[in-house]
Amino acid sequence: MSAADTGGSQVKSAVRTVELLEYFAGRPGMHSLAAVQEAVGYPKSSLYMLLRTLVELGWVETDATGTRYGIGVRALLVGTSYIDGDEVVAAARPTLDRLSDDTTETIHLARLDGTNVVYLATRQSQHHLRPFARVGRRLPAHSTSLGKALLATYTDDQVRGMLPPTLAALTEHTITDREALIEELHAVREQGYAVDREENTLGLRCFGIAIPYRTPARDAISCSVPVARLTPDHEQMIKDLLFDARDRLTLATRRL
Repeated sequence: MSAADTGGSQVKSAVRTVELLEYFAGRPGMHSLAAVQEAVGYPKSSLYMLLRTLVELGWVETDATGTRYGIGVRALLVGTSYIDGDEVVAAARPTLDRLSDDTTETIHLARLDGTNVVYLATRQSQHHLRPFARVGRRLPAHSTSLGKALLATYTDDQVRGMLPPTLAALTEHTITDREALIEELHAVREQGYAVDREENTLGLRCFGIAIPYRTPARDAISCSVPVARLTPDHEQMIKDLLFDARDRLTLATRRL
């Protein structure tokens, strides 16, 4: 919904505020007023006043010149509050810790948000060679094992309604055709887990599995391993441990 579709000035202002914060959240760094105005399309004068208000409240920050803008510390505080208060994250902590210890690899818990997955919790690999990850990271669902595991809990027609016919390529291995992705989702449903074959990051393979405490699933866990360290035995162990973790998380979240 755009600000133009809202009924009153107060609602319009609220919508514009959220849209601005989402703009900054998706584009790290500092941005000029002209760049922000071009992206969001608001009148320059009202955009400037809204930005100044958000700066005063701590939701937006400026650089030393006062002419460039970026996300503020208040957004971090709200994001941290969301993670701290989430019942699934709390229930999953013991299982994530155990899975991390058993696999010695990087473990993620993520949630489907539209056509993306957002990372809610991470356990870093115990190895020197390990993937970069952070809580709050947002990635396209079609390019990750987490996202594919979650999309597989929807019907084919629902997936078609969610995703465009052509999907963005993050690497040369990313599935960019929606129908090809849907075919892979059939295999995901049959085998119970999804695989990211260097589709999001070159040199990295990930295995993901959905947590079925609701249908369609909202959350999933994954294990990421550098291809250089992945052997057939290690891969099978990871899959077995993910299924075990899924069963424990299903019990832990059954009342949520």
